Amino acid sequence: MSAPAKICDVHQKLSAAGLRPTRQRIALGGLLFGSGDRHVTAEELHAEAERAGVRVSLATVYNTLHQFTGAGLLREVAIEGSKTYFDTNTSDHYHFYIENNGELIDIDEQISIGQLPEVPAGKRVSRVDVLIRLVDSKDE
Repeated sequence: MSAPAKICDVHQKLSAAGLRPTRQRIALGGLLFGSGDRHVTAEELHAEAERAGVRVSLATVYNTLHQFTGAGLLREVAIEGSKTYFDTNTSDHYHFYIENNGELIDIDEQISIGQLPEVPAGKRVSRVDVLIRLVDSKDE
């Protein structure tokens, strides 16, 4: 894992997104954005923050992740009702989800999505999410 993002870079990223760069946002942003594209749950980021000596509650981590998502800095990937990942890659892309170990992996290839249903009048498609669930073949 690479070093956390520089404080000045995170400060600029938050300001550009319209978020006030508080101490906790800067600390969590440094952990999130200093490692390239990644997928993280709130619990994983909270544990990472604790290991890094960042004192922050799990509720604050959840709130911060949702604020970052609302500002366009993260993309939320809902796996199940209780399992949500936050993706630092906000571009349009799709995912493999490995059910055996809970790993989320970006799909690098383009996927052709055809025959979408007709969109109701007055609505438009904002994005299409594709999640392909996998299991290890040795576990079958």
